[in-house]
Order: sequence, then structure tokens, then C-alpha cells
Amino acid sequence: MELGNISTAMVTPFDEKGEVDRNRLRFLVDHLIRNGTDSLVVCGTTGESPTLTDSERAAVIRETIDAAAGRVPVIAGTGSNNTASTIALTQRAEELGADGIMLVTPYYNRPDQRGIHAHFKAAAECTRLPVMLYNVPSRTASRLEPETVISLSRIPNVRALKEAGGDLLKMTEVINGTDDGFRLYSGDDGLTLPVLSIGGSGVVSVASHVAGPEMQSMIRAYREGRLSEAAKLHSRLAKLAEALFSRPSPAPVKHALLLEGINTGPVRLPLLGLEEPEARLVEQELRRFKMKESA
Repeated sequence: MELGNISTAMVTPFDEKGEVDRNRLRFLVDHLIRNGTDSLVVCGTTGESPTLTDSERAAVIRETIDAAAGRVPVIAGTGSNNTASTIALTQRAEELGADGIMLVTPYYNRPDQRGIHAHFKAAAECTRLPVMLYNVPSRTASRLEPETVISLSRIPNVRALKEAGGDLLKMTEVINGTDDGFRLYSGDDGLTLPVLSIGGSGVVSVASHVAGPEMQSMIRAYREGRLSEAAKLHSRLAKLAEALFSRPSPAPVKHALLLEGINTGPVRLPLLGLEEPEARLVEQELRRFKMKESA
């Protein structure tokens, strides 16, 4: 599964009433493609998937595919903690023309590794699309262990892992235990450079909403052997990423987008928008980041 250097985990734009906003979504897709995104992941947790109905998720997937118009691949987040629902939405995403599927580990019901394996196997075998597994234990309380990833990678269309567990040793184990066609992507913006250094393929990013060109520059510098330059860019990007996760995501990045002139609307309950001190922190870090870029 080739997502390029940067796949943006896209926010879902809403209007002021909290409904999915088709026009804002299309504008955002154009913005992201113009600013360094190689592919798009829609209806993930950054896209507030837990608050989207199945019909809304299908509509967001369909609209994003239409807006991207073949310029970049569109990966549909179809995972849940209900295997039957995951299968149904995965099949719907394939019908809509998605280029790939992202499946998060089942949350709340906390299956063991055998249950996780069976869940992912059932979902992967219901589609011909390439599948990216998503490990984010801080959100799901369910960790996908390296040996499970390695076993799942033997299913022909399980081709990638978005890893947001933060453990570089476990990531190394996955990279060493899977074939050359399997891709590991950082799920944490602040770990993009370390993940590249152990053989990772790139990042599924939130910060790329507002820092896509700079992230591409960092990855390019690393791959061209300009390691000091890459490290400096990493330091700047890590500070911005910290601000973008200072409150429950995606509220900070939606505020950062608004500061950039891109209105993606509010977040849905149970999330809340930023209070003044929180907004000020995001504004200060974004301003500092942009000032250093122009200096």
C-alpha cells in the first residue's frame, strides 16, 4: 500500500449546526493536495468517526473520492469494535471507489490477540482493497502486538500498519518480520523522523493540515542524507505537533486551520472547542512555526 510520504488523517468539516459540510470538505481536500499531501485518510478518529453515522461516513468517503478526482489515493476508515458493522462499511467503501481501507483495533470490548486477529482477518477477507491496520492503544485500550501484525501481513491484501503506539522497538520488530512490500507508517507526527530512521515509510499525519510542505521538506532532507537539516525541521514540527495535541484532537487542528483561513467548523460532542488559553497556545505555536519558516 503506497500512501507516499505523507497521508493526511483528514478532519471532517461541519457547518455551524454540526452537519457534514460538502463545500468545506471539497475546499479542504484541494488545500491538502496543494500543500504536500500524497494521500488522504478519511473517517478516522481525526475525522471524528465515532460521532458519524454509517450514512454520514459513506457520504464523507464518497465526497472525498469525488473531490480528490484521482489526484491522490483515498483511504477509508471503516473500522469499529463491531466486526459485522466493519465488514458492511468496508464493502460499502469499496463500492464507492475507495483506494484502500484503514481498520482500527477494536475499542472498549478489548479483545485479546486471537480476537483482534480474527476481527482483522474477517474484515480484510471481505474486500479486494489493500488494508492498513491501525494501532492506537491510547485511544482504544487494545494493543496490536508485533507478532499479530506479522501474522496478519500474510493475508495478501493486508499491506500496511499505522503505528501510534510509540514503541520504536516494536515497530522495528514489525519491519523486520514483514516482507518488503509491507509498509509501516508513523501515527504520531512527532515520531516521523525516528520512524523513518528504522525503515518506516512515512506518516499518517494531523500536522500536515497546516504544515504539509515543511513535513515533505523534512522527509526529503532525511532521504537525501541532509540529516542535520532534517533534525532541525523535526524539532520545529514536533513542537507544533505537541500544540496540536494539547487538547483532544481534532479541536486544536481545526482551530489551526481556521487561523490559516480554512473553516472546517466545530467539533461534535462529546468533544468541545478550545477555550481562550488553549486557543492562544495553538496560535502562538503556529505563529512561531510559520515565522521560523519565513526567516
